[in-house]
Amino acid sequence: MKTIGLIGGMSWESSLEYYRIINEEVKRRLGGFHSAKSVMVSVDFAEIEAMQMADRWDDAAQLLSDAARQVERGGGDIVVLCTNTMHKVADAMQAAINIPLLHIADASALAIRAQGLQRVGLLGTRFTMEQDFYRTRLEQQHGLEVVIPDSADRDTVHRVIYDELVLGVINPTSRQAYQAIIEKMGTEGVILGCTEIGLLIKAEDSPVPVFDTTTIHAVAAVEWALRDLT
Repeated sequence: MKTIGLIGGMSWESSLEYYRIINEEVKRRLGGFHSAKSVMVSVDFAEIEAMQMADRWDDAAQLLSDAARQVERGGGDIVVLCTNTMHKVADAMQAAINIPLLHIADASALAIRAQGLQRVGLLGTRFTMEQDFYRTRLEQQHGLEVVIPDSADRDTVHRVIYDELVLGVINPTSRQAYQAIIEKMGTEGVILGCTEIGLLIKAEDSPVPVFDTTTIHAVAAVEWALRDLT
């Protein structure tokens, strides 16, 4: 079994889900007393959030590249960055290390393609929805058609993430707002493109298939770690 290197803390609520899903998936596949071999470097989200809001992406890239090097020194065989938004600096992180970084958008696209879907909605932070680092990768490298909510709905999605979900607040009213936004987009499926959204929206809450990037990314990490055993 390979060692999964996690970079978490963005937020710790979703990083906890990564750890749980990865270990449950290893146990499901291998049985008995098995659990995942892993290392984690957890950053202070307050520092990352301040960099996001100030458009200091180069500083964020340096901080997360340092974290990736810590993962590598700690024995990680792969880097799993436990956040969607910060994949904006994934290329810089990959350039800083000698082990692979498992990109969350690639794993998600493969899951969407496996269900035969092409036109999907994308919910996430304003950075993920509006900037091209995520949508362009899905469209150009995987041939998906990606739809985002209108401006007012993007405001709602972003606000709920930062004012509620990253703070561990699960609000039924916000769930209803997200459900209305998903329905309005009129797509074949929807990407929960922030690792906290899966805490709020489950499959049964959506009129179309949901692709929870936290679960998809975590399971993909397990598949990578166990591939030499199968």
